[in-house]
Amino acid sequence: MLSRHRISNIRRLLQFLFICIFACVLCIKCFPSLSRIISEVISVKAVVKNEYTQNFLTPPGDVNQLLKRAEKKYKTEDFQGAIADWQTALNLSHENQKASSKTAIVEKLARAYQEIGEPKAAIAYWEELVTYYRQTNNWPNVGQILIQKAQAYNSLGEPNDARRLSEIALQIARTHHDDTLESAALRIRGEAHRIEGNYNKAIIDLKFSIKAAQDTHNLAYQAAALNQLGITYINLAKQNYHYAKIAWDTGEIDEAENFTKKASKYDFQALESFQNSLSISRKYQNKINEIKLLIYSIPPTNRIGKSQLATAQLQLVLLLLERLPISEAKAYAALELAEVLKYSSAETNLSFAQCPTNYRESQTIDLLNQAVLIAQKFSDHRALSFAFGNLGHIYECHHDYEQALKLTKQAQQTAQTKPNAQDSLYLWYWQAGRILKSQNRPLEAIAAYEQAVTTLEKIYTQIVVTNPDLQADPYDMLESIYRELIALKLGLEEVDSAITYLDALKLAQLRNYFRKDDVTVKFHQAKADLISTDTVTAVFWSIVLEKRTAIVVHLPNGETKLKWIDFDSQRFKDEIIKFRLGLERRSDIIYNRRQAQKLYDLIVRPFATDLESLQVKTLVFVPDSFLRSVPMAALHDGQNFLIEKYAIASTPSLSLIDPFKIKSENLRALAVGLTQDARVDGRIYKALTNIKKEIGQVLMLIPGSKQLLNQEFTRDRLQAELQRSIYPIIHIATHAEFGIAPEDTFLIIGKNEKLTMTDLYSMIQNVSQGINSVDLLLLTACETARGNDYTNLGLASAAVSAGVRSTLASLWSINDAATVTLVTKFYQYWYDYGFSKAEALQKAQQDLITLGKKYAHPYYWAPFILLGNWL
Repeated sequence: MLSRHRISNIRRLLQFLFICIFACVLCIKCFPSLSRIISEVISVKAVVKNEYTQNFLTPPGDVNQLLKRAEKKYKTEDFQGAIADWQTALNLSHENQKASSKTAIVEKLARAYQEIGEPKAAIAYWEELVTYYRQTNNWPNVGQILIQKAQAYNSLGEPNDARRLSEIALQIARTHHDDTLESAALRIRGEAHRIEGNYNKAIIDLKFSIKAAQDTHNLAYQAAALNQLGITYINLAKQNYHYAKIAWDTGEIDEAENFTKKASKYDFQALESFQNSLSISRKYQNKINEIKLLIYSIPPTNRIGKSQLATAQLQLVLLLLERLPISEAKAYAALELAEVLKYSSAETNLSFAQCPTNYRESQTIDLLNQAVLIAQKFSDHRALSFAFGNLGHIYECHHDYEQALKLTKQAQQTAQTKPNAQDSLYLWYWQAGRILKSQNRPLEAIAAYEQAVTTLEKIYTQIVVTNPDLQADPYDMLESIYRELIALKLGLEEVDSAITYLDALKLAQLRNYFRKDDVTVKFHQAKADLISTDTVTAVFWSIVLEKRTAIVVHLPNGETKLKWIDFDSQRFKDEIIKFRLGLERRSDIIYNRRQAQKLYDLIVRPFATDLESLQVKTLVFVPDSFLRSVPMAALHDGQNFLIEKYAIASTPSLSLIDPFKIKSENLRALAVGLTQDARVDGRIYKALTNIKKEIGQVLMLIPGSKQLLNQEFTRDRLQAELQRSIYPIIHIATHAEFGIAPEDTFLIIGKNEKLTMTDLYSMIQNVSQGINSVDLLLLTACETARGNDYTNLGLASAAVSAGVRSTLASLWSINDAATVTLVTKFYQYWYDYGFSKAEALQKAQQDLITLGKKYAHPYYWAPFILLGNWL
């Protein structure tokens, strides 16, 4: 709308035009040609006056006409046009007009802004409405508006706020016995749980939402909740397919099959939910929702092996889409259907950047071009960006890099036009980087990749995967972008810069593992502080790429060196698995060192001369991928194990390490364990006979310590004890299961219960702050990892994210006196003699090797690894 100042200017302009016309009339006989000019000026004046009258002098009665026109536009999904009319109507409303009339317009504006993907604008209007309804004590309406506001926060990727608001609305609903409001509140809270990755909680809320909607015969709410339930099941299906892939890669065939079965079950449940919603949509002839549900159904239908049904669904969508009137919703449906056509196979782990095979390319291009035309008509920059970008990807796959880059840049420029269109921008920077790399333009490619990383880091907490089969998962995309960028950096030998991005990648991996966005750099100066002050430590980074692996070493003299292992990732992984299996084969009385020597030659030997000349004493490994499951202490140089020469530690990231050392005088331990048989989930866990002796040694060596054994070792007692007193050391000796899925990772505790690792670290996180941080978490008699890098990432990152400075754990279970001996000696060297944690572990492992006989075999000492701070 124009300001009063500009209106005044228009009035003065009209007055000036009248004066000019009057002067010209006086001279018209002398200048006949002026008659045509005057006629045109009068026409211009009429147009200006008409526009002025329509926009600024419309009488109050015309507000109703504007509202009717806006409603028609809204129903035909011309949301931008509807917004313009509603805003005009709102501004034309007299001050003495009923507040309820204004409120109705404000509510319509909020809904329209939500429709066009501008939730921040919608939230501002919802807040205005909440204030009004609270002042009038209209609590049911307050609840409804809070639900709408919560929905906006969900669409912004801010589920915490959405959950908080939906819970307030839920309280209002139950206080006023409003079942309809309760159904909506449960649905929105369920969606918030889904976005956070709490799928089981989401399913519970959504099922209750459906039940409440059925009780009130509210079919629209039933359909909305069923849609969310179906999407949640698809999230679970894809998660389990991902776990199945990890299990296949690590040779755990039975687990892989179990995960695949679970995934298929969730796909079936998703299809059932979509079908129930589809029946409602057809009853009310909601063609948009019908098209969306059919599109949602095609990928899971393919995954469960019903390709003919998927083809029939696809044909029906094409028919319905063709009959659908031109609208923004049609543009998005065309985009989603194009994605389905590109990735219509039963593959479960397709990357956004992967080139599809055997798909309907011409049909896909037609749909994308159709989306372009519609998006241009409605000035929908977000849809237009996706259309240009996806067309660019098709040309990229055809190696037509010139056309691909042109379309990709169009996608970038379009995405930058409006804030609500920028959620795709990182994809097009990444795509440009790939194309430039293929054109052998590495410097330009690096610049594009860096823009992709920067853009995604800024916005990816706001990206919500509404349709999990069609929209890229920002967690997975970020890791891929980082790896490709790091590879480019290393190719140009920009090693320091590559390490900086590698450290950022580690944080991305933590967020990916936990599906949390609040994992941040806690000690960003740690790398600089530790490297600059520690003159006897060398840091080894490994970077596993598809064709080869980089080993980067930072030496105490400040020099950084790079060496390549020219094995592709699968071949190198096979070598690692051979090494790991050999370590665990204790039936070999004499350990075969051949594989340990082979890996030493690949990883350490290229830097051996530097390590010796600089008198390095400690090696810190920042391992990548499958190298996380390797106990580096067992590498062999032909004469000695690596641990016999160097103290060794590992960490997921230097930026997450607290760089300080705690004085050992005031240390005390909370030692907990299980010495009895336990039965959990139908499985018997036999008593661990050496645990009582182990915990007794802890109490004897560290005065002021406390124990919780057997029936005292419960969740409530452990939490109460941690809250009651400060324990810098937490020593846990019990059975454990470390599965591929985080929920399958738990400790066996008293009363035949289990304590998930997430619960344990939540307890520690709540009490581990600043100077009260847990300095050491020690896990023994636990099979704390099963040989896969995903599990090891969980162990290391969970401890670090909880605020634990160091974790000492075993890679495989050893129910033997060797554990008691090693733990006792570790505490003696660290607590009594003042060695660093890494040196104390080194001394304890060396003592076991010196004992000879079976204890010289790495099976007994190699699995103990130190994670985090090594000081």
